[in-house]
Amino acid sequence: MIVLILIASILMASISLFQFKSEARNYHQERLERKEDAVREHINYILSNTTYPLTEKNLPLIFKDKIHELSDIHSVEINIYSLKGNLLKSSKASFAVDSISPPIPKYILKLVQSSIEKRYVDIKNMDGLKIRSSFTQIKDDRFKPLGILNLPYVEDDSIYENEIQNFLVRLSQVYFFMLIIAFALAYFLSSYITQSLKTISDKINETSLNQKNEKIMIEDNSREINSLIKAYNAMVDKLEESASMLAQSEREQAWREMAKQVAHEIKNPLTPMRLTVQSFQRKFDENDPNLRQKLNDYTKTLIQQIDTMTAVASAFSNFASMPAQQNETLNVVEVVEFSLDIFNEDFIEFQSAEPEIITVMDRTQLIRIITNLVKNAIQAIPEMQEEKRIQVSVYQNWEGVVILVKDNGVGIDPDYQERIFEPKFTTKTSGMGLGLGIIKNIIENYKGTITFESESYKGTTFKVTLPRINP
Repeated sequence: MIVLILIASILMASISLFQFKSEARNYHQERLERKEDAVREHINYILSNTTYPLTEKNLPLIFKDKIHELSDIHSVEINIYSLKGNLLKSSKASFAVDSISPPIPKYILKLVQSSIEKRYVDIKNMDGLKIRSSFTQIKDDRFKPLGILNLPYVEDDSIYENEIQNFLVRLSQVYFFMLIIAFALAYFLSSYITQSLKTISDKINETSLNQKNEKIMIEDNSREINSLIKAYNAMVDKLEESASMLAQSEREQAWREMAKQVAHEIKNPLTPMRLTVQSFQRKFDENDPNLRQKLNDYTKTLIQQIDTMTAVASAFSNFASMPAQQNETLNVVEVVEFSLDIFNEDFIEFQSAEPEIITVMDRTQLIRIITNLVKNAIQAIPEMQEEKRIQVSVYQNWEGVVILVKDNGVGIDPDYQERIFEPKFTTKTSGMGLGLGIIKNIIENYKGTITFESESYKGTTFKVTLPRINP
């Protein structure tokens, strides 16, 4: 209510000020027009009765004595200029007409000549005063221009300013009195109405999901307050029931999330293991002289993936450290190349700027990073695409050890790029969406970074940066 009173008072004061200013502006405008009409009629009378020829050069002679008479009769300063804007005659007693006298600005001359009425009113503020200055052409009886009549007019708003000041004082007194009444009414009404509401508010503030909440045992004469008390008591009953159900649901959800994470992490090594076995089955030749070497390679690959599954199973309860780090000094080029051997796709290319790039980290986790990124790159390329290409490269620079995995697949939709590393976020129809989130966690544990650049239908490049160890 108080706010409404304040808004109403401000609005009324603003409208009143606008009205006063509008009336003052109209008053001065109309007054200047009346004076100008009267002066022009008097000038026309003088021109019609003069004995001098009506030319621009004779205007100072025609109005030599008459201009002061005009000024006194109409109580206004009068200046007469030539058509080029030079001052010819002025009613100012102390004004000397000479070459130093300021002419009419050229823009005003153009506005006077271009207007239909051959008239222009210039408005300026000088020393805090608003001055209206009218410029009108003086014409002979044949409507031929002889010169320009200028009437300066100083707006005196002292009367309106006093009225505005008195109005604002009276308005402030009225609204101050209204505010006092409004505050008093608001105080008594709030004390009466909010007595029961305060009790309810205190109970609501004390309400918590983690404790047993007490019901409100009061009755109020107000039907609305009684309805609010009944609604609160019913809410307390439902809150206790919901708290019990929520606790059970959270326990079940925690077990489900844990099972999903474990299933996903165990499933990751199963894919390269399956590929390894299928490749061994397809390429097996008992007469191959390198059979023992190939068998050793396949066995190492399977053992490596089994070690990964073992590590996941032993540390699945801690997402941040899954699997546990077993750091060692290793050649990144060799490990990456070994990780790519499990893939049968012939469009996977590997290149390294150097034969040996050293870092310290868990071999299993580095293999996991490479296999996950390459697997995602393969899945990003449509099966029907004719030209398929995945480039894996390793080099080192001032940033550290850099691993790039680049594909020419469909790319990542711009709407999904900000969420691509979120756990459980996936754009695939299968999988739990934990892969990129987990490898990002692994990389960051080693003070590294993973970024990507993607362009729709042109491909994606993932960049992994790891600390470098100088040999």
